[in-house]
Amino acid sequence: SDIGRSTLPRRSEKSKLRFRVRAGKEGKEGEEGEDMALFRYLQSGGAARATPLFQQLALGSFNMSSWATCDPEAPYIGKVSNVVDGKWVEYASSREVIDPMNGATMAHVHEAAEKDLSGFVNCLNKCPKAGLHNPLKLPERYLMYGDVSLRVAESLKDPQIESFFTKLIMRVAPKSRAQALGEVQVTRKFFENFGGDNVRFLSKSFTAPGDYTGQRTEGLRWPFGPVALITPFNFPLEIPALQLMGALYMGNKPVLKVDSKVSIVMSEFLKLLNHCGMPLDDVLFVNCDGATMHSLLMKAKPQNTLFTGSQAVAELLAKDLNGKVKLEDAGFDWKIMGPDVPSSQEVNYIAWKADQDAYAFSGQKCSAQSILFMHENWYDKTTFIELIKERAARRNLKDLTIGPVLSVTNQEIQSHISNLLQLEKAEVLFGGNTLKEHSIPSCYGSFEPTAVFVPIESMLKDEESFKLVTKEIFGPFQIITKFSDDELPKVLEACERMSAHLTAALVSNDVLFRNKVLANTCNGTTYAGLRARTTGAPQNHWFGPAGDPRAAGIGTIEAIRSVWSCHREIIFDEGPIPESSPLTQS
Repeated sequence: SDIGRSTLPRRSEKSKLRFRVRAGKEGKEGEEGEDMALFRYLQSGGAARATPLFQQLALGSFNMSSWATCDPEAPYIGKVSNVVDGKWVEYASSREVIDPMNGATMAHVHEAAEKDLSGFVNCLNKCPKAGLHNPLKLPERYLMYGDVSLRVAESLKDPQIESFFTKLIMRVAPKSRAQALGEVQVTRKFFENFGGDNVRFLSKSFTAPGDYTGQRTEGLRWPFGPVALITPFNFPLEIPALQLMGALYMGNKPVLKVDSKVSIVMSEFLKLLNHCGMPLDDVLFVNCDGATMHSLLMKAKPQNTLFTGSQAVAELLAKDLNGKVKLEDAGFDWKIMGPDVPSSQEVNYIAWKADQDAYAFSGQKCSAQSILFMHENWYDKTTFIELIKERAARRNLKDLTIGPVLSVTNQEIQSHISNLLQLEKAEVLFGGNTLKEHSIPSCYGSFEPTAVFVPIESMLKDEESFKLVTKEIFGPFQIITKFSDDELPKVLEACERMSAHLTAALVSNDVLFRNKVLANTCNGTTYAGLRARTTGAPQNHWFGPAGDPRAAGIGTIEAIRSVWSCHREIIFDEGPIPESSPLTQS
C-alpha cells in the first residue's frame, strides 16, 4: 500500500513475464531467471511506471555494474585513477600495489608527479573562500547532499554492495570480516544520520538582539573554501568517507589523498557517490607520494588541511602550513583497570575486550590499547593475563584475526622489544615471535600478538626510559604494568607526561576512583565503566584527541562543524536612523 498500486507493473504483465521465463520461451532470458527478466522489463520501459523503491527492489545489485569497476575477489583487482575538474585522469607514473598476504601484484595506482600538479592547484584555487555553498549562497546544495546521503545509505544496505566494500577492504588492508564489515556499517550509519535535513542543520545559525531597533547579530557556520584531507591506510573507507562528506556538507571543495596502498577503496566509493548524485567536480582525488602531496599543499595553500596519521608528519604540516591544520594524529592509548574486580564472568568479558582493543586488525588502529595499567587486585588476584594470553593465541591468518602489519617491519618490532627488556624487571608476558607458515612479503610485519611487562618504577625512572616505553608501535603490541592504591599518582603522572591524547579506557565502576582519574586526564575520547574500551569510532559520538587546539574529530555534528567550518558573525544594522541623534565626535 505504501508503494501504490498504480505505479507497479500490472499483475497480468508480471505473471506473463514470469511464466515465459519459467517456460524458457525467451531464449537466454529463460536461462537467466526471473530477476534478470524483471531487470530487462524495467530497462525496457517498465521502470518509468515503477517507484524508485520498486526499481531498487527489482534491480537489486544489477545497478552496481553502472559504477563498480573492480573485482575484490580477483587476483588482480584493477587500477586507480585521479579526479581533476570532474574527470577521471590517468598519469604516466603507475605504482604497483602488492597483495599484503602473498606479495603478488594486485593493483596499479596512477600517481601524479610534480609536473601533473598544476591541474589540481588551478582547480582548487577556482573555489572561493566563501565555498561552493554557504548559508547565503546556493543553500539548495545542502538539500542535494541530504539526498545524496540518503541514496548512499540505501545503497550500502544492499547486501551485495555491502559485501563488495567489505571484501575490498579485506584485500588491501587484511583484517577479519567482522572488522571490515563493521567499517562499512559505521559508514552506512553515518550516511543515514545525514540523509535529509541534517546536512542543512549542520549550518544552523543563531541570532542575538542588538542595542536598538533595526540591529541584530547573526552567527553563521562558514566554509573555508579550498581544503585538503590526507588519510591513512588502516580504515580505507570510514575515515576518508566521513571526513570527505563533512567537508562537502559544509560547502568546501576538498582535495583528497588516501594512502596509495588502499586508495582503490575510496576510488570505488567516489564512483558510488557520483552515481548517487554527488557532482564529481566537487572533489579532487589525487594519488601521489608524500613529497608530491607536500608540494601540492605548498602550491595550492588550502585554507584548511585535515591530516590523520603519524605525529611526526602532523607536526611538519602544522609548521609548513602556518597552523592551518586539523590533526587526528598518533595515539598511545591507555587503559586503567581500577581496584574493583567484578565476577569471573565479567572478568572474562573484560579480558575479551582487552584482547580486541590491543590486537584486532593486528593492533593497527590509532585507538588500539597501547598500555594497560592494572591495579594489583587484577594483576595478582585474577587470571586476567592468562585469559588475554589464551585469546591472543587463538588469532590466526586463516580468519585474519591476525594479519600483515603494513607500517612496521618485524625487525623494528623485535628491536623495540629488545630495548624494552633492558629496563629493570621488564619481561615478555606472551608473544614476542614472528608468525610462521605464511607468504606475507618481508616489507610488511608478520608478528604474534605480544605483551611486555614493564614495572611502573622502571617506566618513570628517567625521560629516556619513559620515551622508550611510550613509543607507539602500530602493530599487535602492548605494554602491561601494575600499580597499588598508593601508586595511583604515578599512573596519573604517566598519563600526564604522554604527548598523544586520543583514546583512553577506565575500567571501573568505583565512582570515587573513576572521578579522580577522569578529573586528572584529558584524552579526547574516553570510555569509563566496566565495559570501557579504547577502540571504536562509531558515528554516534565524537572521536578525536583533546588537549590540542588543532585537534580534529570525526563522525558527529560537532566534529564536522569544528573541523570543516569557521564562525562568521554578521551584524545587521538596518535603521531607522533617529532623526534627532546627536552626532557627537569622540
